Amino acid sequence: MKSISIILRRPPYGSVEAAEAIRHALGGKTEDMDVNLILLDNGVHVARKGQDISGTSYLCAEDGIRDCIDMGVSVYADNLSMINAHLRADDMVEGIIFSQGSEIADAISDSEITMIF
Repeated sequence: MKSISIILRRPPYGSVEAAEAIRHALGGKTEDMDVNLILLDNGVHVARKGQDISGTSYLCAEDGIRDCIDMGVSVYADNLSMINAHLRADDMVEGIIFSQGSEIADAISDSEITMIF
């Protein structure tokens, strides 16, 4: 089985990067790939609970993350990025894997393909 790590460093709204990372993660699962979605820097906000998109034209990134988890994507959030974003585990969607940099590095090195958004 092919494997892919998708690294998301951008916030959920204001650009297409987060939506594209989620779309690629879901697409990888539909192609029977082993998929890691790794949230770094402002990317950790993508998995924050209670996102309000009213008045915008964006799709809810929180829903996309829930879909990823439900389909079997391993969604990692970097602990240091969480601290820097003032987020705690209970602020996040259930099913997120909270990880240190070394664990994330291992997940990336085990993947055949890496994409960065």
